[in-house]
Amino acid sequence: MDVLVVGGTGAAGRAAVVALVERGHTVRALSRSGATDVPGAVGYRADLSTGAGLAEAVAGVDAVVDAFNVTSQSYEVARKAFVGTTERLLAAEVEAAVGHHVLLSIVAIDGSTYAYYRAKEAQEQAVIAGSVPWTIVRATQFHEFAGQLAAQTKFGPFVAIPTFLTRPVAVAEVGGALADAVEAGPSGRAPDLFGPKVESVPDMARRTLKARGVRAVVVPVPLPGKAGAMMRSGVLGGNGVGQQSHETFDEWVRGEPRRA
Repeated sequence: MDVLVVGGTGAAGRAAVVALVERGHTVRALSRSGATDVPGAVGYRADLSTGAGLAEAVAGVDAVVDAFNVTSQSYEVARKAFVGTTERLLAAEVEAAVGHHVLLSIVAIDGSTYAYYRAKEAQEQAVIAGSVPWTIVRATQFHEFAGQLAAQTKFGPFVAIPTFLTRPVAVAEVGGALADAVEAGPSGRAPDLFGPKVESVPDMARRTLKARGVRAVVVPVPLPGKAGAMMRSGVLGGNGVGQQSHETFDEWVRGEPRRA
């Protein structure tokens, strides 16, 4: 199949590109730069905020994988980016007669009060309301998640990490799940993908920083309100129903000095 991966240079998008190429598909990796470092894939450039370049990118493809991400914690900013991008993508897909839209989303975001998750849920609803046959693949947080938080919140020797329980997954396995979804055809909600073990995100941050040789004091921060309670409850690790991934966080972090 010919497949376009939106956000093809991000962590999950690149993993999907790799998985699809390895399975013999013709893959286009879409990004603002138009570059890709995955052998066998072709880079395409588009501006998702305006839709410029999307018509060319989707022309002739059988499926689109949307792994586009934004980092804003503002609901309005994140919602505008997620929903706007989705609506522009779907419009281009309709014009090109694309038969399948695959969206990467997050486990257990239904009814969340957390701004980012609310925006992702709005994006899901835009896909469901659209006229392109769809699959939504929800996954828990990636093994890299705690290290990314640590980089964003480091202040002097301190790192502030939300008190949070999850079942982290390997991003390569997320890429594989997205490739599975492409090959399965439009399926609605795919089984949730979650990791093999419950982990504390502050503890994940400590172990990641130690593996990287970074000296820092990790300060767990209980977030207030319903969103904070949800994070502490472990619900974002999934309910154990769906597809369990294989690589544990311990296995991943042992390779972190090599990756850093």
